[in-house]
Amino acid sequence: MVERQRTKITRNILTAIGVLVALFWSMAPVYWVTVTSFKKSREIYAIPPTLWPKQFTLANYKAALFDSPFLHYVINSFLVAIGVTVISAVVGAMTAYPIARMRFRGRTITARLIVTAYLLPPSLLFIPLFLVLQHLGLIDTKTGLIVAYLTFTVPFCTWMMISYFATIPKELDEAALMDGASRAQILRRVVLPIARPGIAVVALFAFTHAWNEFLYALVYAYSDDAKTFTAGLSGLVMGDTFIWGQLMASSVIAIIPILIIYIVAQRYIVEGLAAGSVKG
Repeated sequence: MVERQRTKITRNILTAIGVLVALFWSMAPVYWVTVTSFKKSREIYAIPPTLWPKQFTLANYKAALFDSPFLHYVINSFLVAIGVTVISAVVGAMTAYPIARMRFRGRTITARLIVTAYLLPPSLLFIPLFLVLQHLGLIDTKTGLIVAYLTFTVPFCTWMMISYFATIPKELDEAALMDGASRAQILRRVVLPIARPGIAVVALFAFTHAWNEFLYALVYAYSDDAKTFTAGLSGLVMGDTFIWGQLMASSVIAIIPILIIYIVAQRYIVEGLAAGSVKG
C-alpha cells in the first residue's frame, strides 16, 4: 500500500514537471515577443538581455499601426481568412456528407484521394498554381489568395468532417428519408445542426491555416492592396537588419484575433475534437 502511494506521488510529480516544461517551452517565445514589443530599441539590443522592460514604450505599436501599412495587411488577412473559412466549411460539409453517409462506387478511393491532396506539401504546388492563377488573372488579388488557400483547406475540412459525420447515427437519415426528406434537406436540417461542434473545429482550423500562411502570400501578392500580414512582416527584415521592436509589436497584434477566436470558441472546439475522435 505504501509502495503504491509512493509510486503514485512519483508519477504525479513527474507529470507536473512534464507539464511545466511543456508550458515553458510553448509560452516562452510568446512571452519574449510580447515583452520585446514594449522595449525601446536600445534595450532590445542590450547585453545581457532584460527579461522585463526597464521602461515601457508604445512607440513600436504606434509605428506598426499608424506609421506603416501593417493594419491594412491585417485587414487583408482577415478578409481572406473569412472567405477561405466559409467556402471550406460549406464545400467540406457537402463533400463529406455523401462519403460518410452514402454507399457508392469509388467512395473509398475518393476519400483516399482527399487525404492525399491534403498531405501534398504546398511547396510542390505553388509553381503550377501560380501559372493557373496567372492565367485566370488572379495574381496579386485577395481572390487569388483565397483560391490558393482552398487547395489545402478544403481537403483538410472534408477529411475531418468525414470522421465527424460518421459519429452521427444513420438512423436519423433513414427516419428523415421515410418522412420524405431529400438528401440536401437531411444535410441542412438534421446533420448540420448536430455537427455544429465539428463545423466549428474545421472552420477554426481553416481560419488559422489561412491566417498564418506565408509561402503563397509571399509569392502571389506583392502590392499593399492584396498583401497579408505574414508577407508584410517580412518587409521589416531588410538584408541583415531586423526592425525588432516593430516586428514584435506587429506579431502581437497579429496574435490577438486568433487568441480571441480560440477563447470564444473553446467550448465548441473541445466538443468537436472529443466527438470526432470516437467513431460509433
